[in-house]
Amino acid sequence: MHAALSDPARLAIIDTLLVGDASPGELARSLDMPTNLTAHHLKVLQDSGLVVRHRSEGDRRRTYVRLVPEMLNDLLPAPTRTAPRVVFVCTHNSARSQLAAALWSHRSSVPAASAGTDPAPRVHPRALRTAERHGLVVAHPRPVHVADVVRSDDLVVAVCDNAHENLGNEAPHLHWSVADPAPADTDEAFEAAYRELADRIDRLAPAVRASDNT
Repeated sequence: MHAALSDPARLAIIDTLLVGDASPGELARSLDMPTNLTAHHLKVLQDSGLVVRHRSEGDRRRTYVRLVPEMLNDLLPAPTRTAPRVVFVCTHNSARSQLAAALWSHRSSVPAASAGTDPAPRVHPRALRTAERHGLVVAHPRPVHVADVVRSDDLVVAVCDNAHENLGNEAPHLHWSVADPAPADTDEAFEAAYRELADRIDRLAPAVRASDNT
């Protein structure tokens, strides 16, 4: 692992993945790195157990790379960005984004909101029960469209592959590839989504400070 982290380019990849997932092509573009060199560095990081790959729930041809955070338990991102608000976006704004916004509001002083690229008629009942079990309050009981919520200075976090792919490169945002619990429709699936969101928020929250205009 130490050998894998000895290269500045691989450290840059790890730094990028600390706050969000990315496809190999997205990493190459964001780091201005040739794709073949990116592929080499990702193989080294994957062989060392620092990153894993998985296929998109949306565009099944895509793969995303994610950090294995327990490999870096002693490291947290320093405060590196400011934002007046963090907006969590998923497809239907009925589960993951609602839970993420509720979690963020519980763990950070930076305001939070949520939205969907294709809002559902209602918040999923299991999402509401999951929030209640953990003492959280879902602030927006009715799903809303991303166009009605997101402002240009928000820090946007897409918490599903479909939302990330729908937002595209034209809308700067972080990407968390959190599996959709709705198809399974079990408490266990919603708890798994909750745990992953909580872990990611614990890593991101120290890296975000409130803007002066909040």
